Amino acid sequence: MNTYLAVDLGGTFMKYALITEEGTIQLKEKTKSPVSIDDLVETVGRLSEKLFPVKAVTMSSPGAVTEEGVVQGSSALSYLHGPNIKNLLQKRVQLPVYMENDANCAAYAEVWKGAGSEARNMLSVVIGTGIGGAIIKDGVLHRGNHLHGGEFGYMLLNTEEPGFNQTWSGLASTQALVRRFANAKQKNSEDYTGEDIFRLADEHDQEAVEAVEKFYYYVAAGIYNLQYMYDPELITIGGGISAREDLITKVNEKLDVIMASLPLGKIKPAIAAFKFRQHSNLLGAVYHGRLEEMKKE
Repeated sequence: MNTYLAVDLGGTFMKYALITEEGTIQLKEKTKSPVSIDDLVETVGRLSEKLFPVKAVTMSSPGAVTEEGVVQGSSALSYLHGPNIKNLLQKRVQLPVYMENDANCAAYAEVWKGAGSEARNMLSVVIGTGIGGAIIKDGVLHRGNHLHGGEFGYMLLNTEEPGFNQTWSGLASTQALVRRFANAKQKNSEDYTGEDIFRLADEHDQEAVEAVEKFYYYVAAGIYNLQYMYDPELITIGGGISAREDLITKVNEKLDVIMASLPLGKIKPAIAAFKFRQHSNLLGAVYHGRLEEMKKE
């Protein structure tokens, strides 16, 4: 059975795993993210040698990844943007290399083996310090004309007056949650994390409870909008928030509140949390690689 080296490149850590063509994770580890393009190429090269034999290297990367292997846009790893990463890696590892955007990989994992495995048309939403996502149409990833398909975080949710426009990321990301809580406490937002706010809410801190309730409401509002933009079978939710056992219950509660206030629009979105959570990007990178291989056959 063929085995792939899967790499999930993040701003702080780089995860890697050996994953079979059937989606079985045989090994998974993480290390600090490389600090330069040369460091990245050499790190992946050493891993491919250490874990040999592997059929290919598959990578989940931040930024807008072109088919040629150039990473456009911006990310926490500025060295990614400009060079042809795929070519550099292929020269070092002497193996096929397949790359895809991290949010797209997360969606692929759910399509392959996760919550969306029976859905032909699905939206995937990843909530972290910002909000990203992916669009699946007829089982195939839709990248968009500018490789921005699924960049739901740019969607405007609050346009009360000219010059006061707030995006979904600005209202429903974990960063927005922390900022909302810190403002209520008149504290510095850098002193808290999203996990801190949820913990305080569980301990019945009033400002934390209110911040979390608003967070869920804005998450639900964006999901309601997505339902009527695309009308998918399913909307999956990932990111660190997907570890919350009450996530789907709370978002559904807020969807009920929203829909009860509207005379029209009575199709309630079907939602589910990511099945693979922290492993989604690794599994999805392998699935992307397998799809690319099939194109060559």
